[in-house]
Amino acid sequence: MKLKLGIPKGSLQESTIKMFKKAGFDIKISERSYMPYIDDPDIDPILLRAQEMSEYVENGTLDCGITGNDWIMEKGSKVQKVAELVYAKRGIQPVRWVLAVRAGSGIKSVKDLKNGRIATELVSVTKKYLKKNKVKAQVDFSWGATEIKANMELVDAIVELTETGSSLRANNLRIIDTICESTTQFITNKDSYKNAWKREKMNNIAMLLKGAIVAENKVGLKMNVSKKDLNKVLKILPAMKRPTISSLTQAGWVDVDTILDEKTVKNIIPKLKKAGAQGLVEYPLNKVIY
Repeated sequence: MKLKLGIPKGSLQESTIKMFKKAGFDIKISERSYMPYIDDPDIDPILLRAQEMSEYVENGTLDCGITGNDWIMEKGSKVQKVAELVYAKRGIQPVRWVLAVRAGSGIKSVKDLKNGRIATELVSVTKKYLKKNKVKAQVDFSWGATEIKANMELVDAIVELTETGSSLRANNLRIIDTICESTTQFITNKDSYKNAWKREKMNNIAMLLKGAIVAENKVGLKMNVSKKDLNKVLKILPAMKRPTISSLTQAGWVDVDTILDEKTVKNIIPKLKKAGAQGLVEYPLNKVIY
């Protein structure tokens, strides 16, 4: 038995491969092939655009795949979500689809787009948004260069994907509303998830991926501490649970091992040293599994 796994081609491709690598899976993609190599004989990976992923998962061509929640909503796909994957350091993070107009446009809100024209790749979600706001407007599918269409006044507004809005502002566009927010999802076909072997395999993959994500902003820190200084050191450490404390062969000394946020280390290490910690070692983590 094999698990058919969809890997997103395009903007999510590199980030997804790096995320799997950190989780322990080595994926290699040839420029001329849509069938990547993965170092797990139980998995058959297929390279597909994120926009199409939920369709092929829903109809059972794929058992599971990675795509954005925005494309699940766009296709109206009835798939099961196994895990949400927010991997900011590797470029997989929450994004927004926003309604934007030319900076000099007189359009202030969606109500001003009555009988107007909107260009977007997210057609279905945009139409639902307009219906919710009781606005009738034409929504055209955009094959690309969407930002230019508003600036050249080919359309009255666009609905475009953004993380910070800086690209839109650089293109002389002004955001007037957020249509929806989206995160990356590990999804599965509902029938596939009923299969015990496939369900266990997918849950294990999800666990490893989430463990890699949690570890991305964490580091391990270990040190030697004399027992007389131990309480002072423990008060400084913001451990996830409690640090691991092990006795050393040298009488009166212990080894303290803990996990903490990477961004806090530079402030904590000097304090630990001052409190009596010695032999401090900071090390990277691949996975943290609760």
